[in-house]
Amino acid sequence: MDRHADSPSAPHTRADSLGVLLVNLGTPDAPTAFALRRYLAEFLSDPDVVTLPRILWLPLLHCLVLRTRPAKSAEAYARIWTRAGSPLLVNSQALADKLEAALGSGCKLALGMRYGNPSLSSALAALKKTGVARVLVLPLYPQYAAATTGSTLKAVDRALKRLGWSSAVTAIRDYHDRPAYITALAESVQEHWAEHGRGQKLIVSFHGIPKQISDGGDPYADQCDGTARLLAGRLGLKEGEWRLTFQSRFGPAEWLKPYTEEALIECAAQGLTRVDVICPGFAADCLETLEEIALRYADSFRAAGGKELCYIPALNARDAHVRALAELVLQKQRERA
Repeated sequence: MDRHADSPSAPHTRADSLGVLLVNLGTPDAPTAFALRRYLAEFLSDPDVVTLPRILWLPLLHCLVLRTRPAKSAEAYARIWTRAGSPLLVNSQALADKLEAALGSGCKLALGMRYGNPSLSSALAALKKTGVARVLVLPLYPQYAAATTGSTLKAVDRALKRLGWSSAVTAIRDYHDRPAYITALAESVQEHWAEHGRGQKLIVSFHGIPKQISDGGDPYADQCDGTARLLAGRLGLKEGEWRLTFQSRFGPAEWLKPYTEEALIECAAQGLTRVDVICPGFAADCLETLEEIALRYADSFRAAGGKELCYIPALNARDAHVRALAELVLQKQRERA
């Protein structure tokens, strides 16, 4: 993604001004079946997310999935919803605020969601009003996947066209192996261990994707493996003290393995009573970390004979996370200078 401006977007545009579009996946507006139906309709209609032929998938989506899944998903969201709202939005906004402050007056930042609100279009419109000459898209997906970063960059391009904005646009496609990111992850684990003690094994869990997509050349699985190995190395963990797994399957197709829930059950069967779980692919805590891992999978672990699953929170608005993202932005800015 690299579009070049042929005219200023506003009279007060400065040639060196930069707008940062920080993007996360998205969230429903409320933990209700109505809000989930609207959110899931947008999310599951994305051909980069569900790659089945449209003629087969869309009738199934609207006639079956959107009639049954929203109520169940609403119950899950209700378990983690806060007074301030959706954890993903609250955590992402806190991160956006601290990152903008860290970048200084030379950068403007707006938060947009790939699905739901605040939309990518509204975030880009806000940046356009500030008169920035260039836009840097920073998806909060450390590991690249066509279904996440790839879909986001396509959506940004469409939104820019709708706005009629010929801004120069670049993007950070991944940062799975950046030293500052790995350092931030390692520090979060070490601080958690110092405060809560250390489990018998560290499970490093990432959101899965269909195996067929991975086999087709998507780099996501390799980048997840790279992140996990770098983190384990930084923590000084030996083989057997940690394990890479994948969570959040959807549908009957085979996804990347091993599956996190099954791996946790295996740990319990092997006599492990306490495990720690970290999810490095999630920049901000959300449904998949707070409900799926910390609640449901913890129940599965205990039901299989384990005693305690300790979830290590996402980086969220930690200072080390802010520094890592600021470093990415400033490096990209220097490359474009």
